[in-house]
Amino acid sequence: MRAVILNCTLKPSPGTSNTEALAKVVIAELEKGGASVEMIRLVDLNIKPGVSADEGEGDDWPSVDAKLKAADIVIFATPTWLGQMSSVCLRALERLDAWFAETDDSGRPIAFGKVAGVVVTGNEDGAHNIVATVCQGLIDMGFTIPGQSWTYWHLGPGPGPDYTETDQGHDYSDRVGRNAARNLLAIAKAITPDTYPVPESGE
Repeated sequence: MRAVILNCTLKPSPGTSNTEALAKVVIAELEKGGASVEMIRLVDLNIKPGVSADEGEGDDWPSVDAKLKAADIVIFATPTWLGQMSSVCLRALERLDAWFAETDDSGRPIAFGKVAGVVVTGNEDGAHNIVATVCQGLIDMGFTIPGQSWTYWHLGPGPGPDYTETDQGHDYSDRVGRNAARNLLAIAKAITPDTYPVPESGE
């Protein structure tokens, strides 16, 4: 099993990423289950705006795209800003729009047989909306979303400490994250592109 975590923090390396800290809980459980995992901090790359697989000179998305296509498990990890996913997360989803035009040799969408999950951090609410929005886009592309394949951490409305600044709420978020990793692995092992029917001619 190969997994790719897209860390959609707005903080470039080597800045501390709360999203990365929670994602590492999920990563540890994925690795415990035998998966090889790579986390990519997208803000460190030049991910150009657009909806194609390659937006031209200097665009770093093609290398990310190739890793996603080789993965069995894809996880979007994003902070919460203004109750929404980060702009980096939205841009990654927009770039995946190019997958709608790609199929395998049998005509199935290239996301068929891949599973996806979500990690969200932020000291204000919005996590459930982000999970719903990200998963809706991924389902449209053909990803399979296992039940309970997400985790989030926040402390409710208003400003407060970050995930890395307090232990409050970690027990729940970490436990849900480990469960998400196990669910992702289980379904990734159970399905392949061939699990899905071949589209009818002309559809």
